Amino acid sequence: MANIKPNFAQLGRVYNMDPRTVKKYYLGYDGKPSNRNKKSMLDEYKEIIKEKLSYEGIRISSVFFFLKNEKGYNGSYSTLTHYIRTHPELKNNKVKNDGHVRYETKPGEQLQFDWVESITLINKYGEVFEFNVFSAELSYSRMHYFNYSKYKTKEDVLANLVLAFKFFGGVCEHTLTDNMSSIVSNGKFCKEFLSFAKDMGMVGKKCKVKHAFTKGKVEVRNKFMKWLIAYNHEFETEEDLRKIIKKINIEVNNLINDTTNMKPILLYQKEKEYLKPLPNTQILENYMNLSITVKVHNTMLIEYKGCQYSVPKKYINKTLKIKEIDNKLYIYDNTELVVTHDLSNKKINYIKEHYIEGLKGSMTSNTDEQIEALAKKNLELFEQLTK
Repeated sequence: MANIKPNFAQLGRVYNMDPRTVKKYYLGYDGKPSNRNKKSMLDEYKEIIKEKLSYEGIRISSVFFFLKNEKGYNGSYSTLTHYIRTHPELKNNKVKNDGHVRYETKPGEQLQFDWVESITLINKYGEVFEFNVFSAELSYSRMHYFNYSKYKTKEDVLANLVLAFKFFGGVCEHTLTDNMSSIVSNGKFCKEFLSFAKDMGMVGKKCKVKHAFTKGKVEVRNKFMKWLIAYNHEFETEEDLRKIIKKINIEVNNLINDTTNMKPILLYQKEKEYLKPLPNTQILENYMNLSITVKVHNTMLIEYKGCQYSVPKKYINKTLKIKEIDNKLYIYDNTELVVTHDLSNKKINYIKEHYIEGLKGSMTSNTDEQIEALAKKNLELFEQLTK
């Protein structure tokens, strides 16, 4: 009060403190805060985390996978869960887990398969993609196979099983699935599936009615498809989705399994020795060449392996079947051949006659010569853009 400077050295001796500490408190220091407001490495991702957690059904693990693979996050999963837990403004969807009795098999004994059905995602441009994922797992090692599939027909099931066996490098003693409507009728496998099983050298088995949990290993792994939710509005094409699913597949096979306490990719090294050899190439190709069902867009195009191929205008919004043979794509309306395309790496493949037909429908005031000239010009532009 008298503007007299304190003797900090003397005060330090009286209170047994460092004179600098006394001076610090004299100048207004209140001591260390009880809660440190330390910046988190996740603060820069906060809005992304909030957006992803707002999607219905998403898991924290899917957000972690997205941040790590697409946004460069190099922290741990536990850091992310702690961050979400300590930030109540971030929505965290809880998932209830129901337990059931476990059941184990020998190496090479069983492959479980299923569909992850009716997934809907929207790309960067607002286009809606509806699709399914075929899911198969070797029961002993938990080695898993995911594959994008537009449809779930009988042909899709058989073709995907062939792809799964090729992925695993062999065939197991038996497969296990539920009463999948495309291959099961009145509680029995259809003749096509039984013939397929015979050709593959394995036995097909079904879960008992209301006992789908007996294929619980593949069901548990299917939850990883929820990781796709984080990619809503983040992808562009169907081919992007295929690549994302393959990324997830690799990640799942490199995660330590809670039951075996090993990575599936490592335990698989033992199991693959017990798998039966694949049938000859001709048998496999016969099942791969079964027709696939596709829908014609209003652009007069169908999609196949990330590329689009044209059909006549009258087939818009209809469902057609396609078959790949000797590097050619055959498109059928039931048994009638609609058109044949050479397989291409170009994204868009219009036949000139189809394109002209489409233009005529929207340019009724133009002459045939004008329409043909415009078609030629536009098709040349497509050629340049898709190189």
